[in-house]
Amino acid sequence: MTLQRRELIAVGLASTFLPMQAWSQTIEKPKVSIAVGGKNLFYYLPLTIAEQLGYFKEAGLDVTIVDFAGGSRALQAVVGGSADVVSGAFEHTLNMQFKGQPMRAFVLQGAAPQIVLGVNPKTMPNYKTVADLKGKKIGVTAPGSSTNVLANFVLAKAGLKPSDVSFVGVGAGSGAVAAMRAGQIDAMSNLDPVITLLQRSGDFKVITDTRIMSQAEKVFGGPMPAGCLYCPQAFLDKNPNTAQALTNAMVRANKWIQQAGSGDIIKVVPESYLLGDRAIYIDGFLASKQAMSPDGMFPAKGPETAFRALASVDEKMAAAKLDLNAVYTNEFVKVANAKYPKG
Repeated sequence: MTLQRRELIAVGLASTFLPMQAWSQTIEKPKVSIAVGGKNLFYYLPLTIAEQLGYFKEAGLDVTIVDFAGGSRALQAVVGGSADVVSGAFEHTLNMQFKGQPMRAFVLQGAAPQIVLGVNPKTMPNYKTVADLKGKKIGVTAPGSSTNVLANFVLAKAGLKPSDVSFVGVGAGSGAVAAMRAGQIDAMSNLDPVITLLQRSGDFKVITDTRIMSQAEKVFGGPMPAGCLYCPQAFLDKNPNTAQALTNAMVRANKWIQQAGSGDIIKVVPESYLLGDRAIYIDGFLASKQAMSPDGMFPAKGPETAFRALASVDEKMAAAKLDLNAVYTNEFVKVANAKYPKG
């Protein structure tokens, strides 16, 4: 091949790829608001890491994170138009498709729910089986949130309906700890660092622990994707480069966490996350780390697992014919992993 011929081919390739490169650098919506329900939880740690280490800014974004008492409240913010994206539980994408408001998850934070259900040893000293929870008060971060979904699922396996108990919203921080210690609730479905703090003080007895990957898969019968970024399908259609920038930042955060030691985490997260005890926060991180996504990818069978969990406590959902491929995409994550193979 002549030199001139090679040059012509090079020019042709450049003309093909330059528009794509220019397009990929244009962020349609640099200012993005993310709604989250319990930002201090390890469930959402990648979000905090991306924020604290400046990954969003490096991706060309000005991100505002708005914290709510639970995931259902965060979802309401996006539905109501006061936020663009939710950092929340994957199963909400299925619920929203069922309601005719399509949402799509585009980067995973948690490979397992990390939610722990347990009882209050003070009010239920003689607890033996899940059936003993009938008629009791169960604390959740917020009614309708993923903590509520897990509790419903475990209850259903024991033959109990959601109406057989009373769910109480207690948040995801010191309020949840106080409610348990004061005996205001008989059981609780919550996450770390709240769980580890209560375990250490003897105020919590574990029933189901989905921080452990093997237990999570056993409970749900397959891989159960957890925390993720999701948004209305219309947002992705209108702002694909913005979504890519968000994904790039989150994938970098996921990979940073996998390489981080407990000391690294302590230096990065806000002091308020520690709930007054650094040692307990470190224990909570070590207990939850294995349940965090290493690369942001959604497992192929994840949507099916999530659907089964929801259908087990909702007859209408069980009868629904949903498009499970429409509730998530790995396309943005694939690009991010190619761009940041080591984080």
